[in-house]
Amino acid sequence: MPVEQSPLAGDYVPYLPPDDELPAFAKGFLDGYSPAEIAEGAALIEAAQARYTAIAETDTHELVVTHNFLIGWLVRHALDAPPARWIGINQANCGITVLLYRAGRPPSLVSFNDLAHLPERLRWNGFPPALHV
Repeated sequence: MPVEQSPLAGDYVPYLPPDDELPAFAKGFLDGYSPAEIAEGAALIEAAQARYTAIAETDTHELVVTHNFLIGWLVRHALDAPPARWIGINQANCGITVLLYRAGRPPSLVSFNDLAHLPERLRWNGFPPALHV
C-alpha cells in the first residue's frame, strides 16, 4: 500500500468557536493557541474536509492515521453537527472510526472509537473508569 504523509492529517485546531458557542467545559481549553495557529488550522481543515469527505468516482478505502481534533471534526461533519461540536468528540488512542461517503446519501458514521482490535488490557482510553469502553 502506498503511504503518504500529509499535514492535513496533523494535529491542529480545526475551528475556534466564539465564546458564546464554546461549551462551558471547554472554556480555556484552546487558550494556548496563537492567532496564526488558529488561522493555519482553519485553512488545513478546509483542505482536509475537501480531501477526506469527497465522493469518489469508484469504490475506495483510505486509512487516515491522525489525531483527536481531526477525527472530532470529521465525525461532526458527517453528523451535520454545528462547527463547535468537534470539541468533546473524543477517542481513545488506536480507536478506529469509519466514515462512509456515498453519492446521493448523507455521510454515515459506520463505527466510532472501535477498540475491539486491541487486547483488552490495551483498551484503556484515558477516561475515568466509569467511562471506560
